[in-house]
Parts: sequence; C-alpha cells; structure tokens
Amino acid sequence: MFSLQTLEVTRELNCVTDFLPECEEQLQSLQERSDRGPLYGVPISLKDNYNYQGHYTTLGLIKNLERPASEDCVIVQVLKKQGAVPFVKTNIPQSMLNYDCSNPIYGQTLNPHNHKKSPGGSSGGEGALISSRGSILGFGSDIGGSLRFPSAFCGVCAFKPTGNRLSKIGLVSSCPGQKSVSAMLGPIARDVDSLVVAMRALLCDDMFQLDPTVPPIPFNDEVFSSTRPLRIGYYETDGSTMATPSMRRAVLQTKDLLEKAGHQLVQFNPPMVASSLFELAMKGLLADGGSTFLDNFKGDRVDANLRTQVTTYSLPSWLKSLLSVVVKPLFPRLSMVLQNTRGVSSVKELWKHHSEVESYRQQFIALWRAQGLDALICPILGPALTIGYPGKLSSAVSYTILYNLVDFPAGVLPVTTVTPEDEESLKTYEGHYKDLWDKLLKKAVADGVGLPVAVQCVALPWQEEQCLRLMKEVENLTKLERRP
Repeated sequence: MFSLQTLEVTRELNCVTDFLPECEEQLQSLQERSDRGPLYGVPISLKDNYNYQGHYTTLGLIKNLERPASEDCVIVQVLKKQGAVPFVKTNIPQSMLNYDCSNPIYGQTLNPHNHKKSPGGSSGGEGALISSRGSILGFGSDIGGSLRFPSAFCGVCAFKPTGNRLSKIGLVSSCPGQKSVSAMLGPIARDVDSLVVAMRALLCDDMFQLDPTVPPIPFNDEVFSSTRPLRIGYYETDGSTMATPSMRRAVLQTKDLLEKAGHQLVQFNPPMVASSLFELAMKGLLADGGSTFLDNFKGDRVDANLRTQVTTYSLPSWLKSLLSVVVKPLFPRLSMVLQNTRGVSSVKELWKHHSEVESYRQQFIALWRAQGLDALICPILGPALTIGYPGKLSSAVSYTILYNLVDFPAGVLPVTTVTPEDEESLKTYEGHYKDLWDKLLKKAVADGVGLPVAVQCVALPWQEEQCLRLMKEVENLTKLERRP
C-alpha cells in the first residue's frame, strides 16, 4: 500500500531517492518472529544520510554514487530489531548544510502545499513525503534546524533530541569533526504520538548495547504522562531574525491556549542571539575556514541553491577580513559572516572557542533556571520560503540553530496557517536590521496564504519527555480550538 502511495507522491514532489527492496524479505522474516517489537510492520522512510547496507549515502554528491554503505547505521539496526521496515530513502540539499532541498543527482523536491515553495531542508524529502502520507514515520537529522524546517514548512511534526540521546554511528555528515554545534537525528511524523512511539521504541537495550557511548536512559513515561501545570517561557522574536506576522501570531495564539488550560506563561528573552549565531555557531561550524565543507565539492557540480554559500566560504581568509571591514557600515550582518567564516588560527583559539560555547550554554541555562521554567515555546521560521531563497538566507536559521548550539531538545508542530491578514501585515515588515537579508526574507515568505505555520517547543538537556509532553499538550489544545 505505502509503496504505491509513495510512488504517487514522489512523482508529484520528487522526494524519494531510493527504494529499499530488502524490505519485502524483512517483512516476511518478521512474520516468522515471536518477538515482533513495538514497531512491528511500520514502514519507515530514511533521510539520504542514513547508511543502509548496499545502498548509496550520497549527500547529493555525484562522487558518492560509487560508495555503497557496507553496513546499516545503528539506528537502522535498532529500528529493524524493533520490528520497523525501512522501505525508502529521501532527498536532501547537496551537502546538507542548507535548508532548501535540491542536488545535481535527484533534483528539486517540492513543497506539497505550494510547488513554488521549498519543503525545507535538509530533511526536505522526509517533510514532503510525510506531509503527503507517503510514509507514516520517517527519520532525519538536524544540525541547525534540518528536521524542524521541513516539518514547519510542510505542516508536520518533528523532534530533535539532546545531542547524544540517540546513536549517530553510521550517519554521514558534511562537516565531520566539528564540536561547537550539536548535530542530532530524530523522528518526523504527522502527529506527536508517532514521535513518542518512535522515541520510546529507540531508547532500548538494543541501542544501548550497539552504542555504549549513548547514556542508557529509557523513555520516562512518568514525565511524559504528568498532568502537573507547567511554567512555560515564551518569546515572539529573537532579536536577530524578526518574526513574520504569522510566526508571531502562532506563538501568541499558543500562549493563550496554554494559559487557558492552566499553565503559567512568562516572558523569556534568550541572551545575545545574533552574536551567538555568528560568533559561536557559524564560527564553530566553519572553524577550519570551511575547508572540510568545501572538500565535498571537489570534482563535483555545485547545485544552484548552494552557490552563494560555496562562493562565500571559498574566499581567501585575507579577502574575507578586508571585505568584512569594507561592508560593515552598510551591511553589518554580512560583515559578521565574512569575519566568522575565516576559521580559527590555532588549536589554542579553537579550545578558546569551545570554552566560549560552553560559557554561553551555561549562561542560557542559568537564565532559564532563574525564571523557574519547565519548558519554552518560541517561533520557528515560516511560512515556507520560495525555492532558491534558503541558500541566500543563512542568517534566518537563528530560531533553530540556537538549540543545537546550547544542545537542548526541541520539536515543532503546526498550529495555524497564514491568513490574508498576516499577508497584509507582511507588507510593512522591515526586520530588525532593515538590510538586504531582511528584504530577501520578506520576499521569500510572501504569497503564503494557507501555508502551515508551526511553533517550537524546547526543554532542558536530557528532558526529551518534558518537551514531548508540551508538544502533545499544544497539539491537543490546537485541535480543540479548531473544532466548530
């Protein structure tokens, strides 16, 4: 059934890259097992960067078409042990360090709600496929919002756990070795319950034995099932990327619903988001001046959606320094990008940077503790950007990459759609900086009436169950509000 539905979906959206024929044999062997597992028979879609034995993990790079994986990644092994049946792999942007979804091998994936819009990335194939019911449960990865962007743009749910809650062995990265920004894998589905089922199934002895570096902490149903009223922080905009009218309304609407349900909502102001984006996250991801990232493209074609990034990162360090001084008076954010993609000059400077990241994380936690928060709601970029714009707007990842930097669990779920009033209000949008990137963002999200808009739910590190509990609460309240 799902193979036929998936085929129809990918004919329209171009979201599937590979069929896994082994699934038929696996399903037959499952029927002979006495211990079928909690995910028995559930068809699973996988992002391209999950190693699956005998199949390519391309990252959208032509040179990787000659390198089939020698074994399944740990998560695929665990999924199979739990009875799940992986059956397809899905599309990504070339290199994955981008939140559009196209590459020279498989082409452009489309948004199911509007084919002129991006499905998000880098787990964009998953977002499009899940939204169109071509799969009921998928798995992606997230280093700056790569699970959360597609979910928000396509109107589904996704969850990014703390950085080491699940095993990452056998997942391929475009920037292996960097430690400043935490990458993580996670589930994506049409509802929060499916995310919970996935997390509960994965946090098992099989995973803890296959990867002993993962803390053996099973799913805490007591926390997830609690009905205790929560003290929840919220913010409407982060001081770096001004929230669009629909983003702001989604948060305030959710705040009101939670307050009516008996929870306490308090204003929270995340510290120094703009500087953390450029001086900590961007500098950490490209601490080698971008050389590891750029190595991916040697001898390969560069996708059109990556050209702005590749061109910028390829500039010599001395030229980046010079240009950062020249453009600073008129375009301070571009100056910060140029300055912080130069790379670090020594191991000592790298260690200093790691120390600065940890200091920021502790500052963030201290502020959270001072306000006595259990969890947090905040915007997620939306609505979906027009195809071609994400690669020009790396500055707009501030709402998501923040929680990779501080390594907090975070999930997104749809709560509303863009209204004609939102679209009208967008006409007066100027942004915090009133620069070229603010103007580009305004153009990118225009013509969005009817597109889904999500909110982001966040909890402290290792409190995945608390985050999922809040997501479930928001989902229930939103559904009740929509009933006539």
